[in-house]
Amino acid sequence: MYGTVARMTVKPGMEQELAAQLESFEAVKVPGFIRSTIYRLDGDTNECVMAVVFDSKESYVANAESPEQSARFQEMRALLEGDPVWSDGEIIHETA
Repeated sequence: MYGTVARMTVKPGMEQELAAQLESFEAVKVPGFIRSTIYRLDGDTNECVMAVVFDSKESYVANAESPEQSARFQEMRALLEGDPVWSDGEIIHETA
């Protein structure tokens, strides 16, 4: 499995919109997509970390390079204070 972790600051009042938007993105059924999770960090209600899981690096890269994902990202980006900080990598352990 492969994925990304993104640290981002959500614009004030946009947290629920972000969650709803990501739910609608998940409904698209992107090939290889498994799940995403958003954490609101303690101490700062606007600071979040998002983890996204794909079945393989190939699926992840294909999605990341698609024009459809670029459009989805721009919609998400409009809810953020700035660009997310992304860290991609192979998932070496996961517990269901």
